[in-house]
Amino acid sequence: MKIADLRELLKDKRVIEEINKHLWIESQKAGYSIGWERATDEWLRLHAKDWMKYNMPEKFERMMGKKRKKESKPVVVSIQKKIVKKSSK
Repeated sequence: MKIADLRELLKDKRVIEEINKHLWIESQKAGYSIGWERATDEWLRLHAKDWMKYNMPEKFERMMGKKRKKESKPVVVSIQKKIVKKSSK
């Protein structure tokens, strides 16, 4: 998945909040503001895939080119029981 494809996520308010958190944390670590552009690029590169897997799995699968499987019916497994006759002595 390319960063250019991930930039579409910037339309989501939740993503902007996550990038702002990343900006604050990384700026605190660095001792200076790393800037919005760097924070955005880093977040998209490091965290976007996991964020999408959790928050929008259908869109993530579409972007990864996977086809979502149709809901399948539960598989019923039958177990044969062996009846063991006790021999009487």
